[in-house]
Amino acid sequence: MSDTSSVRPYSGAPGRRLTSPLNDIPALSRKMVGHFVETIAPCRTLPGEALDGDVTVVISLCLELAVTVFEGGDVPPTITRLEEVAGQWAREGIPLDAIQSAVYEGIRLGVDLVHAAATSADDFEAMKGFARRQLDIVDVIAQAMSRAYVRELRAVVSEHHTAVHTLTSALLSGHTSYSLARECGIEVADSYHVVAVSLPPHPEEQAPGIDAKVVARRKLRRVQSALAGASRPPALALLSVDGGTVLIPATLPDDDLDALIVRLSRAGQVPITATATTAVVGEIPAAAREVHGLLATVERLRRRPGLYRVGDLALEHQLTRPGPGLKCLIDTLAPLDRYPNLLETLERYIGNDLDRKSAARDLHIHANTFDYRLKRIATLTGYTPSVPSDLARLRAALIARGHTGRDTVDYGQSLSGQHVRPVRHGDRGTG
Repeated sequence: MSDTSSVRPYSGAPGRRLTSPLNDIPALSRKMVGHFVETIAPCRTLPGEALDGDVTVVISLCLELAVTVFEGGDVPPTITRLEEVAGQWAREGIPLDAIQSAVYEGIRLGVDLVHAAATSADDFEAMKGFARRQLDIVDVIAQAMSRAYVRELRAVVSEHHTAVHTLTSALLSGHTSYSLARECGIEVADSYHVVAVSLPPHPEEQAPGIDAKVVARRKLRRVQSALAGASRPPALALLSVDGGTVLIPATLPDDDLDALIVRLSRAGQVPITATATTAVVGEIPAAAREVHGLLATVERLRRRPGLYRVGDLALEHQLTRPGPGLKCLIDTLAPLDRYPNLLETLERYIGNDLDRKSAARDLHIHANTFDYRLKRIATLTGYTPSVPSDLARLRAALIARGHTGRDTVDYGQSLSGQHVRPVRHGDRGTG
């Protein structure tokens, strides 16, 4: 707060004469309220009780403060009342810039009245000190109201965040809390896109000399900010710096989800991987378990970042379910563990949509050498890559092998007929 006591008071006759136009505080307050309604747009929409109540009170307090400080007095204790009103306006959603505009406009009107009262040489001499006092008053009022407004706004945001967190947790656990939603002013949609999200570390999180926790929190805030305006009603999210669950109202078309993930990736400056399905409110818990299971499959197979739906990875997801079948598939390729070049040959063969020449070029070997390796794979495993039924078994075995965290290729893309490159340990790919 500005130290007004450091400025020389001018409480003599010129000072009192200059401030005399401000003495009729009630009448001047009413005049200023009328002026605000005409000149400041947000004030036009305020209800009459607010204009006659808090707005008039604030103007009166500001005028009282101005007169006291202009005449050399200390800041009166009524400054706390300004802080109370500013906090109340923050909770009611009145914009801070509208409040500041009203305060500055009120000060300008008061200054104009004081200047108009200056007629003599003594008055103009007193105006020198008055100019400094004017800045002190602006400083005191602006600090008091801004500080209180921001403090209350933070409390409101914290309350809303807690309410969103509680409501989202309730929906994910199968407890639809419509009463909580009404209390917090949060609209619950009939159905949601249930999205499991994985946020990889930001590059600067590994940078030497950089606080990784700060970088991670900033990444999360950027993603949350981009998500805030993505849909109406707003999305509900439980996110940490590593990811989490987002419930996006199904009013957002399913086709728009891919673009949304791209925007979130751009905002967070990291390649986001997500899985999604759509469910009515009562089915959200089961849907959440499903998409997080699917996300685990995507990450085990080291698929490229982006959005995946259940249909995109139905085969891979089913093949990686725990059980004796999974072990049996993995054991299919056990004879190749001693021959990594043969495993890579099989991966390239499938990854290039069975195009032997392209696969051989990728491996920088002759086509005849590539054919020889395929024959060796058939001899060691008992399954011939060129036979469709055997190929299906070998492809499934590679997917299951990827589930265990071993080297694997992005086979899901090859199933759709698109050329892909192998993905190795530590290589998530950026697509």
